[in-house]
Amino acid sequence: MRSPRTRKLLAAALALLTAASAAAAQPAAGRLAGTVRNADGAPLEAALVTARNAASGALRSVTTRADGRYAIPGLAPGSYTVTASLIGYRRAARADVRVDGEATADFALETLPLQSVVVTATLREQTLEDVPFSIAAPTATVLRERGAENLEAVAANVAGFTVQNLGPGQSTVAVRGASAGQIARDQPGVKEQVGAYLDDVPISLSLFTPDLDLFDLSRVEVLRGPQGTLFGAGSLSGTVRYITNQPELGVRATFGEVGASSVIGGGAGAVAKLGANVPLGARAAGRVAGWFSRLPGFMDAVQPGLAVRENVNAGTRAGGRAALRLAPTDALTITPRVVFQAARADGWNRIDAFNILANPYTTTRPAVTLGERQQFTQIEEPFTDDWLVGDLNVRYDFGPAALTSVTSVTTRDVRVVRDAGALTSSITGGSVGLPERVYTLDAPLDDRTDSRVVTQELRLAGGAGRARWLVGGFFSDNRRDYAQRLTVAGFEATSGVATQGLRAPRDVLFYSDLGYDLRQLAVFGEATVTVLPRLDLTGGLRYYRFDEDREQVFDGIFGNDDNGTALVSSPGSIEADGLAPRAIASFRATDDLTFNAQVARGFRLGGINDPLNVPLCTAQDLATFQGRDSWRDETAWNYEVGAKARILGGRGSLNVSAFTMDIRDLQMTVTAGSCSSRLIFNVPEAVSRGAEVELTLAPSPALDLSASATFTDAELRSTLTSTDAQGRSSVVAGIQSGNRLPSVPRLQAALAATVRRPFRGGALGYLTGALQHTGSRYTQIEDLTPGIGTVDLRSFGANTIGGPLSAGTFTFDPELPAYTLLNLRAGVRRASWEAALFVNNLTDERALLALDRERGLRARVGFLTNQPRTAGLSVTFQR
Repeated sequence: MRSPRTRKLLAAALALLTAASAAAAQPAAGRLAGTVRNADGAPLEAALVTARNAASGALRSVTTRADGRYAIPGLAPGSYTVTASLIGYRRAARADVRVDGEATADFALETLPLQSVVVTATLREQTLEDVPFSIAAPTATVLRERGAENLEAVAANVAGFTVQNLGPGQSTVAVRGASAGQIARDQPGVKEQVGAYLDDVPISLSLFTPDLDLFDLSRVEVLRGPQGTLFGAGSLSGTVRYITNQPELGVRATFGEVGASSVIGGGAGAVAKLGANVPLGARAAGRVAGWFSRLPGFMDAVQPGLAVRENVNAGTRAGGRAALRLAPTDALTITPRVVFQAARADGWNRIDAFNILANPYTTTRPAVTLGERQQFTQIEEPFTDDWLVGDLNVRYDFGPAALTSVTSVTTRDVRVVRDAGALTSSITGGSVGLPERVYTLDAPLDDRTDSRVVTQELRLAGGAGRARWLVGGFFSDNRRDYAQRLTVAGFEATSGVATQGLRAPRDVLFYSDLGYDLRQLAVFGEATVTVLPRLDLTGGLRYYRFDEDREQVFDGIFGNDDNGTALVSSPGSIEADGLAPRAIASFRATDDLTFNAQVARGFRLGGINDPLNVPLCTAQDLATFQGRDSWRDETAWNYEVGAKARILGGRGSLNVSAFTMDIRDLQMTVTAGSCSSRLIFNVPEAVSRGAEVELTLAPSPALDLSASATFTDAELRSTLTSTDAQGRSSVVAGIQSGNRLPSVPRLQAALAATVRRPFRGGALGYLTGALQHTGSRYTQIEDLTPGIGTVDLRSFGANTIGGPLSAGTFTFDPELPAYTLLNLRAGVRRASWEAALFVNNLTDERALLALDRERGLRARVGFLTNQPRTAGLSVTFQR
C-alpha cells in the first residue's frame, strides 16, 4: 500500500499533467525524414541523424535503419540544423532546413570522421563531446564487437569503471577508485556507491546491481564523478545508465539474434532474442523485445566420496521489455513500459583453495586436493533473481519549457543458497568439538532478499538565449526485507543439542528477519549560462532528506544476544539531510577543443549495524567492535579538470581528465574478528586521485582504433586502532593510513581495433580484436592486514577437523593478481543481417576476481574466477 506522501506526490503529478494537457494548443508538429547513403549511393545503417532547433536549441536524434532511411516526427515548426554522422565517414550538415509539416533532408557521406553519440547525462540530449564532464557511452554495436555481454565486460572497456565479480548476480561497482570494498549479502542496510538507472528509472540495489541483458540497447552511459545533484543518493562516485531503444512512430521493424557457444573444458551456451517496433496509427507505436540466454558452466564440484559434478555453475537469463508510445497531441507524449528479467544459476564460479572439509593435510579424513577450477560442496548452490519494473514517462512540451514526470514501481526477489558446511563445521566441529557425524551434516544457508521501490520524479526544463535550466523534485519509498535460514536437518537428533527457538524451528541453527523501510525526498536544480561566446558556467544544487526504520530479529543457537538468550529483536531508526552542489566551467578554445573543470559533492546514505554474535567474541574483539550501532552518511568532494578534442581533421577524438576525490566517513565493511559478524565502520578520511585517457581514431573506413586507460591512486588517510587489556595498540582490520582502497586496480586499460573490407554484393567483412587489462587489487580492506595470507590450520586446538594434520599453516596471496583478456570477433555484415564467429578469452586466462572466505579465513579460502576460453557463432538480423 502506498504511503500518504506517495499518494499526494502522484496526485500532484497527475494534476500538473492534466493542467498541461489542457493548455493552449501548440502549432502542428512537423516530420523530418530522409536517407543517408555513402558516396557510392549505398544505404548506411546506424548513421546518427540529429536535428537542432535554431531558436530553442532543442536537439532530437535518431539512427538510420538498414535501408538508410530515418524519420524524426513531432518536431516543432521552425528552422533546423540537421547533421548526419557515422564512424569512418565525414560528418555532413544542412543548415536552415525548414520544418512545416513534412520536410526532407538526404545525405551522402564522404569517408573519414568519427561517429557522434548523443547522450542524456545532463537529463537533456547532448552530443558526447558537448557534455562538460568525464563520461563514456559505448554503443550496443561497439559492445557487441568487443565481446561484452554483461556489465562486468562493459566495465572492462570503460576507463575508471570497475565491476568486481562476487558470484552469480553479485558485484561491487566502483568509479574512480572510490570503493569501500565488498558488500555482504547479510548487510541489506548498506547502500551503493554507484547509482544504476534504466533510462530515467533508478534501479540500484547494493550488492545486486542489475546485470541486464544488452539486447535492444542503445548504449550504456558511465558518468564519472559525483552525480548526486541530478541523480541523488547512491551516485557518490558516479552513475551507470542503461539507455534502451524507444518506440518509434511510423516505423515497422523486426530484429533479433541467435547464437551458440562452447567453453573449453566446460558446457555449451545459446542465445535467442527477438524484438519488433510496430506503428499503431499515426499517433502511437509499440516496441517489444524478448531474450533468452543459456549460460554455460565451467566449474566442477567435488562431493563427499570424491565424486565430481561437472559445470555446476551453468545458468539462464530470460526477460522482456514492452513499451508503448502515445502522442495524442503534438505537445504530449506518454510512454508506459514494463521490463522483467529472470536470472538463474545452478552454482558459483568459486575456486576453493582451502576448505576445512576438503583439506589436503588431514590424516583422519580423506585428503582432498582440488583442481584449478574446482570447489568442494555437499549440496547444490542455486541462485535466482526475479526483477520487474513498471514505469510511466509523461512529457508535455509547453514551448519555452517541458515538463517530465517519471513514475516507477520496481520489485526484486533474490534467493541465494550457499553450502555453509565449511562454516557450520568450523563451529560445531571446531569450536564446540562435536563428532564427525554431526559436523558433516548438510548445511544449506538460504538468503532471501525482497525489495519493493516506488519512485516519482517531476522536472521542468527549458531555456532561451544564453540560459538553460532544469528544476525538479524526487520521492522514493524503498522497502527491503532480508531473511536468512541455516537449516541443518537432523542436527538436534544427532547431536542431542536443543535447537528450537522462539522463532527458529527445530534444526534451524541461525534465523534472521531484517526489514528496512527507507524514504527519500529531494528537490534539485541546475542551470547553464553562456557568459561569453565560448564560456559556459553551470551550477546545480540538490537538497535531500531521508529516514530509515529497521526491524531486526535474530534467533537460533548461532544468533544469541549478550545474555545468551535465543532471540534478539533490535528495532531502530535514523534520519539525515544534506546538500549536493555542483559547479562546472566549460571553455571552447576552438571548434575542436574544449576545456572543462568541475567541483561536485556526492553522498551515500548511512545505516544501522547488526548486533554482534556476542557468545563467539573474545574479550578483545568485544572491546573493539561493541558500541557501533550505526554509521553516518559518506560524502565526497570531487575536483576535476579535463579536455575533449577532435584531432586529425575529424578522424579522431582525444578525451583526458584528471581528478582528486576527497572522501569523508568512508563506509568500510569489516569482519568483527572472532564474533562471526560484519560491521560498517566510518573511516574519517580517504582520497582517490587519478587520470583517464580515451583515444579513438578512424584513419579510413577500413580501420578504426580505440584505446582507454586509467590510473588511480586510492588510499586511506586515517588509521583506526584498538588497545587491549595490556595496553598494546593494534590496527583494526587493515584500516591504516596509506593502505589501498579495496576492489579497484591502480591501472586499467583497454585497446580495440576493427578492420573492415567490402565484399561483392554489398557485404562488409570485419575483424575486431579487443584487449582488456586489469591491474592487481584487493577484495576487502582487511586483506591488507600484515600476515593475513597465513591461515593457522590448528587454531581449533584439540578440535581440529581431520587432525592430526600434516601441515600447520595454509598460505595464499590476498592481493588479486593482474590479468589480461583478449577477445576476437570476425563477421560479415549486410543491410539486413550479420553473421560472426567469436572467441572470448582467447588465451584462456584464469583471472582471480575476488577473495571468498568463511568464518574469517578459518573455514574456507576461495577465489571467484572468470569464464575460460569460449568460442561461438552469432547471427543478428533486422528488417
